[in-house]
Amino acid sequence: MKLAPFATLAFLATLWFVAKLALEAIAADGGKIVAALQGRSVSTQVMCPVSVRFQPRAEAVRRPLRAQPEWRAAA
Repeated sequence: MKLAPFATLAFLATLWFVAKLALEAIAADGGKIVAALQGRSVSTQVMCPVSVRFQPRAEAVRRPLRAQPEWRAAA
């Protein structure tokens, strides 16, 4: 019977915490959000080319595998 005030308090504390996290996220990325709403792009990262070497493995010589009658029966 006396649980309702504590449940309400827990609910309000959780609601306050979620609102605080949302406001911190908006404050951190507010410039990006405003730029996106205005149709502009904000470039904060410097793009530098990265060289990547690709060396394919040597092709292994594969011989066709001949199925044995026992294998066919098992399948």
